[in-house]
Amino acid sequence: MNRKILKFEIDLDFVLIAITTSLKDYRICYYINKCLNFNFTRVDDLKLDSGNYGNEMLFSFYNYSWENTETDFYFIGNKGTEGYLVPEMREADYFLMIKNYIDDEDLENIISCLNKIPEIVAAVKIDPKKIKSRENLLF
Repeated sequence: MNRKILKFEIDLDFVLIAITTSLKDYRICYYINKCLNFNFTRVDDLKLDSGNYGNEMLFSFYNYSWENTETDFYFIGNKGTEGYLVPEMREADYFLMIKNYIDDEDLENIISCLNKIPEIVAAVKIDPKKIKSRENLLF
């Protein structure tokens, strides 16, 4: 009998920036809003199934959009109620996810501005394809 093997590749069409800081989510969003002239607003927590008898993990979740370019920004906490969103990156406290198109110059300006905020220890671009638990970032 002939076998057909299907290969499924996840489409990771976003940019991911890992942010390390000791501040709470609402405080760091305040500084990001002030520095980048954004307007992050808190939305319902991001829910993921933990796989343990239907328990859900909840992660803080903020949203902002550039209307003119339809670029969406999501600020997500890495530490949730039952564990980490990306367990292999425990040193990252938050992630800034940028969906849809953003040009390289705007991206470099965002990362540069984030690193100028004194409360942020580090903000670095991460390749989502190298993250083992990348399916947690699909929503």
